[in-house]
Formats: sequence, structure tokens, C-alpha cells
Amino acid sequence: MNTQQENASILLIYTGGTIGMIENSETGVLESFNFQHLKEHMPELKKLGYGVSTIQFDPPMDSSEMGPESWTKIVKIIADNYNTYDGFVVLHGTDTMSFTASALSFMLENLSKPVILTGSQLPIGMLRTDGKENLITAIEIAAAKENGQPIVPEVCIFFENDLMRGNRTSKINADHFNAFRSYNYPVLAHAGIYIKYDDRQIYHSVSRKPLKPHYLLDRNVAILKLFPGISPLVIESILNIPGIKGIVMETFGSGNAPSQEWFLNMLKDAVDRGIVIVNITQCSAGSVEMHRYETGHKLLEAGVISGFDSTTESAVAKLMFLFGHGLSPEEVKEHMNCSLIGEISISETLR
Repeated sequence: MNTQQENASILLIYTGGTIGMIENSETGVLESFNFQHLKEHMPELKKLGYGVSTIQFDPPMDSSEMGPESWTKIVKIIADNYNTYDGFVVLHGTDTMSFTASALSFMLENLSKPVILTGSQLPIGMLRTDGKENLITAIEIAAAKENGQPIVPEVCIFFENDLMRGNRTSKINADHFNAFRSYNYPVLAHAGIYIKYDDRQIYHSVSRKPLKPHYLLDRNVAILKLFPGISPLVIESILNIPGIKGIVMETFGSGNAPSQEWFLNMLKDAVDRGIVIVNITQCSAGSVEMHRYETGHKLLEAGVISGFDSTTESAVAKLMFLFGHGLSPEEVKEHMNCSLIGEISISETLR
């Protein structure tokens, strides 16, 4: 497969994060550097032969500060420059990268070009940085075409040799270079001596419609993580947050939870008030199967819906997106039970 694109043009969007840090020679403190001077710091980019332009958040944002406003900012940059570039690389801090990638996958409807998020665990100015390899390979993937068509026309994360669907990833390690994992979906490509793409796993939209960017998100969602001995007061407090519309409930195993009457009654009361409660597993891998055990079945009876094999990050972003567009609770439930952009795997046995 010949994927070299000598004339490809790539837009690099630097939002912030460790990758954009460089050590101050006088103080030793890590500081953001201006990505307009990227080629000065990375002469390797010239050898790629691509036209790489940059847009930088001003000021750069730590990923812990990223959220709906910054997601809409990224979407607007991509939409405004969509017809000018062959692909987009978003440099982003690792801590919330999976949330951003999930949100972008829903917000960029009819996407037909690569949007590759990457970053690093060590600053690009350090000798042992993983940032240079991550960035160079992300740019190569964003530029890669076959028969004139982008090979990976979806929102992805590239990190430590693996290209993963963005809305399937989670950060799993704070210290190692292999910081991300896609437990419930195969990697889309692996970068060794060559970049080997698995076309069977890559999402190709059947629609040929133009890009439709979305900017509406609703923050009125919460995460409820169950644990043995959780207090009724904690459950009640979360279910009664003023204005709350959706809750991602992290349960045990394949979607199990306590079967005490008080707990089930609280859930049912919340559902009756129009709150959408989505059941996902606390486990790193696997799927919710609410018909499998009696405890899961009781959640179904209370009106809780399955999140199947969704990540927490994807479920949160999807609820924000759906409620942001004014959908009713019943419409939100219907869409949560569908794979909009490859974010969940659904079989009839799991329904």
C-alpha cells in the first residue's frame, strides 16, 4: 500500500499539554513554546515533505482545563479550515484526551478526513521524549491516502505506535509511554517499520454529505460510580442535582448493582422524572449485559438503559451532545442504544 503523500497539507492544532513544553535553560522550568517555530525545534518535519501549518491556542491549555468550550473551539477551527487541508492533527494533553476525542467524534458529523489527536508523556524539548515520534507518525497518518481517499477518515488517538478510535480509548497509565488503551475495539493501525492499517476496523461513513459541525453541548450530566457500602445519601444527592439530565452509572462486572429496595426505588424515581441513567461497567474491558444476572435485570425494570461496551468518556460526551441538541429523554435513550459513530458494539443478545 503506497500511502506517501508528497503534496499533502496538514493543519496542526496545538491546544496545550506536555508535548508543547520546552525546558527553560536558565530556570529549568518547563514552559510552553510557540508552535509557529515548530520546524526549528523539529527539523525532522522538513523531511516528511508535507505542508504543515499551525494554529495555537492562546494561551495553551492544560488538559485538565479542557471541556465543552475548548471542544467547540477545536471543531470551529477544523470546520473553518476543512476544505483547505487534507488532514488535521490535534496536540493535546493526555489527561483528558479521550474525553476530547469522544466529543469531537460526535460533533464532526459526516467527517471524511483524518482528525488525529496525539501528545506525549515527556516534553518535546527533552532528549528521551516520546513527543517527536508521536507527532511525526500522527502527521503521516493524517496525510495518508489510497486511491486519492483518506485512509483513516475518523477521529483517532495515536499514541506509542497504536492508532485507536478516539471514542474507544481511555488513559490507563500516568507514567508509561503506552498511556492509552482501546480495550473493547481493535487498533486501527500499528506503526512499526511500516504503518500497517486494518481497513476492516476503520470507520467509513456511507454518507457523502458535507461536514456538519455541531457546537451545542449540555453540561448537566454526572458520573455515579458505585462501590460496596455506598451511602443512600450519596446516591440521593447525585440523583437530585438541580437540572441534572443524564447520569453515567459505573456498575460492577457485566452491569450489576445492589438490589436493595431503597436503591432501586431511587433509580426508578429519577427515571420517572426524566433523568437518563446509562449503565456501563467499571471494568476496563467487557460489556454490560443486563439480562445476564438478576441484579442487572432489576436495573432494567427500574428504567436504567444499557451503555453496552462504552467507555465512561464516550458515554459522558454522548449524553452532553444529545441533550445539547434539545432531544427529549426518550429520544436520548433511543440514540444511546444506537452506535452513532462506532462508539459501541451492539448485538441483539446484548439488548
